[in-house]
Amino acid sequence: MKNKKILVVLGGTSGERAVSLDSGRACVKALKKKGYKVSTFDPKKKSLSLIDKHKTDIIFNALHGRDGEDGVAQSYFECLRVPYTHSGVISSCNAMNKVISKKIFQQHKIKSPMYFVLKQGHYNNVKLKRILKTKKITFPVVIKPANEGSSIGVKICKNISELKNATNILFRKYLELIVETFIGGQEIQVAVLNNTPLGVIELKPKRKFYDYKAKYSKSAKTLHIMPAKIKKTKYKEALKIAKKAHRALGCKGVTRSDFKFFNNKFYLLEINTQPGMTDLSLVPEIANYKGISFENLVEKILLNASLNR
Repeated sequence: MKNKKILVVLGGTSGERAVSLDSGRACVKALKKKGYKVSTFDPKKKSLSLIDKHKTDIIFNALHGRDGEDGVAQSYFECLRVPYTHSGVISSCNAMNKVISKKIFQQHKIKSPMYFVLKQGHYNNVKLKRILKTKKITFPVVIKPANEGSSIGVKICKNISELKNATNILFRKYLELIVETFIGGQEIQVAVLNNTPLGVIELKPKRKFYDYKAKYSKSAKTLHIMPAKIKKTKYKEALKIAKKAHRALGCKGVTRSDFKFFNNKFYLLEINTQPGMTDLSLVPEIANYKGISFENLVEKILLNASLNR
């Protein structure tokens, strides 16, 4: 393996570009420490179709967000016939689309907040009130784009006026939105590596909720508690549900499942197929607690690379 040429794909054009660059650079450094031959490729600078497959043995996918985490980049890798890390085309697409993943969670009896979908052009204020009443969804609610990551575009609305305002703002940029019941309680996240759940971490944001700044800015001072402060039986249950979700979506390599733990129940918010690999990221922190160094974690993800994922 040490003679293989590794291409770390990082950056890209999504709203998570800055985080992807940080993740990618950290992974490059780790792979070089392990003795691998590593180069980088940024899809913002040139098309993924221009990857030289003759000079690339394995692609390490360090992209985040749209076009990197939703099956688009993965479809290029499959066309190029170069083995790559993380989840494949379909599982990436299904995990990124919150509407599809919600339906899959329901099919597998995994609890998730009640929700409904709003589509641009099929929405007005009267309909909005009617849907809330029909679905028996009460305020506060969470509204977010159906296919974004890192809490981009997420807003908590306390009343109909705030919801209408947030909807109108988000529809300027997105075609499909999801509105779901706001669940209080503890922020719980679980890492799964190669079908094995690693551990459960708890987050205590000092901000209104665990938003983009709380995730990626040291100044936000989000408190990380590893292991999560929940009963042993519940800790095991969280591991079990995360593994079930990982398998239900057909994910590969590493994932991070985001939960709310409220009234002794876990509610799965979403599953991330390209979790962050920065110094503030949760998967490396969970792995480290389990005795897996950052370099070893990156190598484990690399060694799982394949085609037809």
